Amino acid sequence: MDLPNRLASQLAGDEGPTRQKAARLVVDLAITAGASGFIEVDHAHVSGVSVITGGHGLRRFLADLSSSGDGTVVIPTTLNSAGCDKEKMEEMDIEWPEFLEQQFEIVQAYEALGLDATLSCTPYDRGIADESGIASWAESNAVCFSNTWTSLITNRESGLSALATALTGFAPKWGLHIEANRTPNILVNVECELTTLSDWSVLGDWIGKQVRPGWRLPWGPMPFIRGLPEYASFARKKALTAAAANYGTPMLWAEGLSADPPLGLDSNGHWTPPEGGWQGALTFTADDLAQRYAELAPKGQVDLIVIGCPQASLEEIRITASAVRSHAEMGSKIPDQRLWVFTSGENFQLADADGSIELLEQAGAVILKDTCPEVTPYNRSKYNHLLTNSLKAEHYLTSGLNRLPTSVSSIQECVAHAFDPNLSAGERPTLASKAQPQHASNKTTQTGSATLNGEGLLSQESFAVRGKAMVTDVPITYLGYVNRDTGVVEEFGHPLDGRAIEDSILIYPKGSGSTVAPYVLMGLLYTGKGPKAIVNSDVCPLTLPACSLLNVPYGHAFDEDPCLAINDGDFIEMTSANGRVTIEILERAS
Repeated sequence: MDLPNRLASQLAGDEGPTRQKAARLVVDLAITAGASGFIEVDHAHVSGVSVITGGHGLRRFLADLSSSGDGTVVIPTTLNSAGCDKEKMEEMDIEWPEFLEQQFEIVQAYEALGLDATLSCTPYDRGIADESGIASWAESNAVCFSNTWTSLITNRESGLSALATALTGFAPKWGLHIEANRTPNILVNVECELTTLSDWSVLGDWIGKQVRPGWRLPWGPMPFIRGLPEYASFARKKALTAAAANYGTPMLWAEGLSADPPLGLDSNGHWTPPEGGWQGALTFTADDLAQRYAELAPKGQVDLIVIGCPQASLEEIRITASAVRSHAEMGSKIPDQRLWVFTSGENFQLADADGSIELLEQAGAVILKDTCPEVTPYNRSKYNHLLTNSLKAEHYLTSGLNRLPTSVSSIQECVAHAFDPNLSAGERPTLASKAQPQHASNKTTQTGSATLNGEGLLSQESFAVRGKAMVTDVPITYLGYVNRDTGVVEEFGHPLDGRAIEDSILIYPKGSGSTVAPYVLMGLLYTGKGPKAIVNSDVCPLTLPACSLLNVPYGHAFDEDPCLAINDGDFIEMTSANGRVTIEILERAS
């Protein structure tokens, strides 16, 4: 593969060790992905900012990367949400020891690398000047929104791969950079009305929950949705794509709403399916919507209401302010600051100018900027049951990231609960385990000897490692579902639930969920709680960066699917020579 002259110079170390590390990661990812070359990028957005998401791995990595002081980003680069609003620490009442100091350490390390500390998870909402061109974004909701509703194209990057692109200016040309890959693979028919923002959020999350392991979705679930209302506001679009991104959706299409539908009309005026047909055809009905609301409804005392995940747009702030006004005009006030509204610095200023902030604060709400509900460490002596209007918030708040029982209602109902704690009176609920349908496994026990041949990383010339294989054919979600301290998988229904990945040869299709995954994995590797080697069956930009930077033996692109050919518990040997990786099964699990 031919490298652009500047990237080759960076790889050779001519621009210092910081950009050399970044270039090595970009090249490793390009070769692994079978990229057709490299593409110059216009804008990057880096995730992995909050202390509770990136953790020890993020802090140590950034300290190492920025310590030489020889490399800064070469393209405009914005930064994701932090874990707190530094001006509202008293209101947030964070009990995490030295949290603010650790948060400043992370942000300052990024600023030393030249990033613009916008601290927003919505760069598409007044975060960039031009919504076109090529981006390298590592915030899942932003990726899905950008690809779906704008002309800015980005792959679903990890925090590390986006940072590497920011430092070099180049990304592998693959995935959604290739027009032929921007094709829907799931058909969704909507047969009910969607009126509130939370309705749109429920739909996006529901679609992701229907995905099955047997569906071939090389770039993630990419639904084509029919039956949506003729008009969708900015906030509705945001709610839909943010929730769909919970399950790895990098883009979607909405009939009548998307500017450039990728499919042609057949003789009956219907959109034709992609070549090879749909991987799945789904129908979302009023019963489905009602069932999800019944499952998500608050049952027992609500301690805190949070709105703004992703960070609230001006439209969402105004909807919330309108709902608050209807109560405040009757003389009511929100007790105990029970309503928190999260937004970006940009939208805070706009909402402040139009009077929305003053209205909310006078009614007893707390307005937080630069942070987001899912990356905030809550004081558990006060808050043990949250209510929100966002399925993105619910997805991560109920994960191992926060382990908070979380209910979902419309903004209007959320505000009503904020004013009247008795609306959900009763004991606080406990967090219920959620087994997801997509956790079903297709594995069957294999017998006999076997040798698998695949590819490695350019930066890893040779290695030899033996050990017990830990194998699953279900993707692993590191952020929130792998304990950052112990390395134990904590996802009810997952085939590996309750097991530690330490010292294993870990074999799984790919990573899923948050783009902060590499930092969680790196933290486990730094502390000796990570695997001794990793094998993926699919190209995984969430796993590869940690292996590349920390030199963890890595294999991919095997002639057989290792997730199916190797049994969980087999004793195997994994070797690499001249870029080729071989796995030999030495002893089958009994």
